[in-house]
Amino acid sequence: MSLNPVAHPLLDKAGIRHGFFTREGGVSEGLYAGLNTGVGSQDDPALVAENRRRVAEWMGGGADDLCGCYQIHSAVARVAEGGWAGERPDGDAVVAGVKGPVLTVLTADCAPVLLADAEAGVIGAAHAGWKGALGGVVHSTVTAMQALGADPRRMVAVVGPCIAQASYEVGADYQDRFGHHDPGSERFFIPGAAPDKRLFDLPGFVLWRLEQAGVADAAWTGHDTRADPARFYSNRRAYLAGEPDFGRLISAICLT
Repeated sequence: MSLNPVAHPLLDKAGIRHGFFTREGGVSEGLYAGLNTGVGSQDDPALVAENRRRVAEWMGGGADDLCGCYQIHSAVARVAEGGWAGERPDGDAVVAGVKGPVLTVLTADCAPVLLADAEAGVIGAAHAGWKGALGGVVHSTVTAMQALGADPRRMVAVVGPCIAQASYEVGADYQDRFGHHDPGSERFFIPGAAPDKRLFDLPGFVLWRLEQAGVADAAWTGHDTRADPARFYSNRRAYLAGEPDFGRLISAICLT
């Protein structure tokens, strides 16, 4: 089975090579069946390495060109000037203004965000879970891209497959926390199945963050990771099923 990443017209129109990769086309087995690229998972490292090599090849590079952080749910954005050859500095976003680096983020319900200013030749990739999104990872990614010459008014951004509101139940305290931190964000919560539960619209919130950061045009691919086990890994789905671990999806972007 060949790799079959999700692409989006906004980035296609900008001429930017990118992909939100699914489980399709990988060599992992069992819980990780498919294209598990999670170096932090308990999968066979050799299989993970082969999956990552396949992604790099699809993106037009080699495994040493992949640039992805050791993700810590922060607002830290790193700059890649060349391939990282497996090194993973702490952070949750990577930006670049040169050809060569393949910027990546790993997710399994959190929102991957791929950004580009094609005119300036500047790209970015961000890992936005609820904590990072609330803490400012979108803004720090846009700011880091601006430092390389990008202009938010020319940027396009796509939020990739992630957990959707219907699948994402949290405690009611989350609504209060978001509202206190960022007034107006309460609207991304609706009542859950119980009085003390809410359903959180992560992709909607991330799109709002992109709007706040001045990004000209942004969209979500519309895929719910928890609801589609054939195509996507999901932390929440694995937890509810009592599974001990889960695979990680990779999203990638590069200049050509």
